[in-house]
Amino acid sequence: MEFDRFNSSHLGTFVRSLTDKTVSKKQMRENMEALWTNFKETIWRPIWQPFTKSSAKSSALFIFIFFLVVGAFVSTRFLNTTNILSTITSLKYPSEKPKIQLNCTAYGPIVKCPSNYSTPYNPELHQHGSLSSTCPEHFRWIHEDLKPWAQTGITREMVERAESLSLANFRLVIVKGKAYVETYRHSFQSRDVFTLWGILQLLQRYPGRVPDLDMMFNCGDPPVVQSKAFSAPNATSPPPVFNYNKDSTTLDIVFPDWAFWGWPEIDIKPWVSLLNDLKKGNKKKKWVKREPYAYWKGNPYVSPNRQDLFKCKASQNHDWNARLYAQDWVRASKQGYKQSNLADQCTHRYKIYIEGAAWSVSQKYIIACDSMTLLVKPRYYDFFARGLIPRHHYWPIRNDDKCRSIKYAVDWGNSHKKEAQEIGKTGSKFIQEELKMEYVYDFMFHALNEYAKLLKYEPTIPPKATELCYEVMACEANGLAREFMMESMVTGPADSSPCTMPPPYDPSSLSSLLERETNSTKEVELWEKKYWENQNKKP
Repeated sequence: MEFDRFNSSHLGTFVRSLTDKTVSKKQMRENMEALWTNFKETIWRPIWQPFTKSSAKSSALFIFIFFLVVGAFVSTRFLNTTNILSTITSLKYPSEKPKIQLNCTAYGPIVKCPSNYSTPYNPELHQHGSLSSTCPEHFRWIHEDLKPWAQTGITREMVERAESLSLANFRLVIVKGKAYVETYRHSFQSRDVFTLWGILQLLQRYPGRVPDLDMMFNCGDPPVVQSKAFSAPNATSPPPVFNYNKDSTTLDIVFPDWAFWGWPEIDIKPWVSLLNDLKKGNKKKKWVKREPYAYWKGNPYVSPNRQDLFKCKASQNHDWNARLYAQDWVRASKQGYKQSNLADQCTHRYKIYIEGAAWSVSQKYIIACDSMTLLVKPRYYDFFARGLIPRHHYWPIRNDDKCRSIKYAVDWGNSHKKEAQEIGKTGSKFIQEELKMEYVYDFMFHALNEYAKLLKYEPTIPPKATELCYEVMACEANGLAREFMMESMVTGPADSSPCTMPPPYDPSSLSSLLERETNSTKEVELWEKKYWENQNKKP
């Protein structure tokens, strides 16, 4: 019996047709008929024919031999490589996914992108795939960020207005799965480079799923699209500009920051490995064994707000329960950042987060430490901060009375250790689970997809734009920049679909959410006020 004559590709084609919604009923029937014909000629007929010549053969013997042959077929065709379940799974998500290899010598002195580098957008990919989880709650803010253009849509003139107003560092266009960039002005350090690198990873993680789009990006600290400039009756529509943060007075579209793929200038690793280091750092010292004070280390000179914080340093006259340290990045660089390891800074029960010139990249590193985060009332927020809840993920600190607010928070925590420890762990869990790298990519994916739906024109490649790919970016990098790119490089498609986007907030639910957060903060301020009133009554 010639089992090797059986063409297993017919089986693969038939199984694929069962999971592919784009296959017609006619094509599925043809696939099934081809499978049956091949099976009948190579396996069924050699087994059945001897029995048709002799009615004396018992059906029981036939069944025995049939299952013996089928078992032999399964063992020879499947078990030598993998089991049936993994075979079917691999048909849907091939284990032998095409691996992207970086080859900087293959393209000569003039580095260019491979012709087969990208996968054009295929809208049918959104209609089937693996079952995916629901995205975290903070994804709902994508709808809010895009609301200024929900009714009008986005025209080419709106997009290009961002450049004429000098609001963007670069313009990124995606056409047929390929990324093209036109740089207007370079950002501070390598923010623009690693932001673009991150978007390249998204295209490789979800090939064929990111639609054609045309976007402007600002890499500075403060947001740039002032809502009041576009709110007058005869004002033009606001230009859509992506940024790392925004506040209540601006219309920037929030996007994950560059540091998720590494920050080479200050030796901060890509997020996957850094988050793993932070988890290990949390285990070095139990919460109750940590220093019972509030810790902060950073550059105090970037804003008056941080300089005001340094008034809370311990002195002979006052101890505000704060341990504050100025970070000299020049000196740290000369020392190889040996005293700047973020995973070694989870040594206090409380850690302070305070904004710099605007929002600060440090927020996620601070909250990930298991320490109760003392969050000085912020003005700006990044893409995930709107998912944080006061007294659940962090403890709110007054901005206009920092020292007394910090002292009260530490005193409260030290007298309510169980509650304080729980707040710290809940905040850390949020960072570790809802800000894992898979969700960072999914936030990017949904932000760009929802944005692309609003475009009222077909994106085209700007004349001065250059194509981006791994070779163009990584082959010209060196040192830590090259190392971090290699570490954070996506080498093939994801095994699952992006998480399922939650619906927008309705006006009443959004209002209730904001009101709960405000009331929770006000309650802490009321406790704090009573605390200091009682302190002042003491002789």
